[in-house]
Amino acid sequence: MLSSHHKTVPGTGVFTSLRRNTSARLFAVLAVLTALMCIISPPFRSVSNMLSVIRLFTPIAIAGIGVCMVIITGGIDLSLGSLYGLAGVVAAYCMASLGMSTFPALLCGILSASVFGFFNGLCIEKINLPPFIATLATMSVARSVCMIITQGYPISKLTPAFLFIGQGELFGVPFQIWLMVLIAVIFWVFLNWTVTGRRIYAIGGNEEATRISGVNTSRIKILTYTLCSTLAGIAGIITASKLGIGQPTSGTGFELDAIAAVAIGGVSMSGGHGTVSGTLIGAAIMGIIRNALVLLSINAYYQQLIIGLVILCAVSIDQIGKKLASKN
Repeated sequence: MLSSHHKTVPGTGVFTSLRRNTSARLFAVLAVLTALMCIISPPFRSVSNMLSVIRLFTPIAIAGIGVCMVIITGGIDLSLGSLYGLAGVVAAYCMASLGMSTFPALLCGILSASVFGFFNGLCIEKINLPPFIATLATMSVARSVCMIITQGYPISKLTPAFLFIGQGELFGVPFQIWLMVLIAVIFWVFLNWTVTGRRIYAIGGNEEATRISGVNTSRIKILTYTLCSTLAGIAGIITASKLGIGQPTSGTGFELDAIAAVAIGGVSMSGGHGTVSGTLIGAAIMGIIRNALVLLSINAYYQQLIIGLVILCAVSIDQIGKKLASKN
């Protein structure tokens, strides 16, 4: 016989889930922002604008996944913007000046970024340079390489197959969005279902204890910096394809957007915690904010101010949520 008395089980309900789940809190913020924009600006609701927003944050999301892994280990990578530009420039140069076909040129562009990431990891782990200093130096070197290759001029005459990456569609959806989803799934599986992924979190939680337990922490951290730069390179390839040129100044300040997306996405800047889903939502929030400022005709002088305040508020709300969750 069923009892007539119903007890409320502590820790259940929508609000409890929001307090305990970072991705749920972020998704709620994203949903509220989207709903507000749909009400305030009817053009925002159009399918073409929605796809434009996703195109806008796709490179940030892809690079953000890479920097998310680095920050989980307790590091930082400031070279993302330069490597983002370098990959596009190298790929364009290989096609326009060396006569390479699309696929080899793409590999050269992405590998050029990967090599710098591997170098970052070696400097940090073998020479014991602080991540801030090592990646700051790499940022300067990579940008200089971009200028040397191009002599300061953009490179055009890219192949149609290359342009398809950033401009083409597959089943009515921009190809770059399919690419972002594929990369997100791959790295979600990598971080959550592989031994190496679990060790990345362990290093961020307590590197010394992880090392004592027999894990080669240096090798894993070098891997994370290499993957981070590789993803930045892929993001740069997408942008070069979308613009139709290899631009030597491409990616200036891009590292700040990627790190901001990760911070909004709930990644602990002290390491040990972060998710691919949170990074994607953080990038989406940034994309919607930028699109909203344009649609609402906000003066360009105020746009960075507003974005900075929103980032500050979003991260503060998330931190408050974490404190409430820890108290329960």
